[in-house]
Amino acid sequence: MTGRRRTLGPSLPGLLRNLGKRARTAGVWAACASVAVGCGVVQGVAGDADEDTITVMTWAPQDTKATNKPGMPAFARAYARWINDRGGLGGRKLTVLTCNDHNDNGGAAKCARRAVKEGAVAVVGSYSQHSDAFLPILEGAGIPYIGGYGTTNEEFTSPLSYPVNGGQPALLAGLGSALAGTCGPVTLVRPDTIAGDQLPALIDSGLVAGGHARALDQRAAEDATEYDGQAGRALARSTTDPLAKGCVVPVLGDRTGTFMDSFRRAREDHSEVRTATVLGSVDQATINATGGASSPYEGSYVTSWYPVATDARWQPLQKVIKEKAFGDNRVDAADAGVQTTWIAYTVLKGIVEALGEGEVSADVITRALDDGMKVETGGLTPALQWRFQDKLASVGFPRLVNTEVTLQVVRDGKLVSARKGSLDTTETLENADVS
Repeated sequence: MTGRRRTLGPSLPGLLRNLGKRARTAGVWAACASVAVGCGVVQGVAGDADEDTITVMTWAPQDTKATNKPGMPAFARAYARWINDRGGLGGRKLTVLTCNDHNDNGGAAKCARRAVKEGAVAVVGSYSQHSDAFLPILEGAGIPYIGGYGTTNEEFTSPLSYPVNGGQPALLAGLGSALAGTCGPVTLVRPDTIAGDQLPALIDSGLVAGGHARALDQRAAEDATEYDGQAGRALARSTTDPLAKGCVVPVLGDRTGTFMDSFRRAREDHSEVRTATVLGSVDQATINATGGASSPYEGSYVTSWYPVATDARWQPLQKVIKEKAFGDNRVDAADAGVQTTWIAYTVLKGIVEALGEGEVSADVITRALDDGMKVETGGLTPALQWRFQDKLASVGFPRLVNTEVTLQVVRDGKLVSARKGSLDTTETLENADVS
């Protein structure tokens, strides 16, 4: 990845949108009457939907050497089939456009430009590490980003972003809190990327709050085919204290499994070293594929944004997959990406139904959310409501409204709840050093 920089505040197009979007919408057709050039683009910017059709986009990387989330767009298409069989969204047909961002800036920008060109009223339930490439385009067009995966800090700063979970900030802060009282030296193995640069301060916020030393930060290539050297180094760093069991925390997305293959071999003489990670880097399918109860994840803590996959609140999602995914093995109800996409479309459905028979456009959806609309997600998250200056604005996360995570543990090869209820990471994140 090139251009290693961090952006903790909204981009200029986003700020201008908040000052002028209503004036722009009102005056756009007058401008077109006198200036022919660019009117096709302006129509896309306005995000106008056909009276009987609502068009949205879902994107994610597929077939790349790094993290892939093919289940998210695949599920979005299944959801469209399911909701349209039931009369659509508020009586309107739902059209879902999908796009592969290829895990690079150019691909992410291309997906965003296509959303503008095809008149999408929202981008829903998507994954991309390249918010610096796509968010300025969406902001300039006034298209809301609903339910992104929470991979980058920009998703929690952009005024056009409406995240449904706490992203990596909440997961890592919660994991640090859980490990503070149970681990000796903690080694974080994370991608050597812009997104990866944000992770150490987040896990440290939980560790330090629990009276623990900061994690040892270990960078690794996110597209490596083996991690033998990295695994040996992490193991050595986590066994420096003979009186305390160390913990290794790999957060490498799809490559976490590759790291664990190497770590399993390296750990043969150090079985006391534990592992822990976050949902998205491991799920039930990963545990099954690596040996179930004999996998290297056995006994690991895993933080998640949502209840365990066996919770009854996931039954509606499971029903959609059974009826409309047609056996597509990319669409797994236990996958955090699929779960996030389901919740994002649940939010969209709630918004459209609340709007009734009125216009459904990008601007109308954005205005409804900015005016304080509260959306329920069937108990999978707290009721969601976004404000421009929310409780974590002071530490650079003004759009992070769902700070709850669940703590799970791998027991007998199954991800089960490690504690009742959820953990609120607000106070921990308020003390995070993300500068």
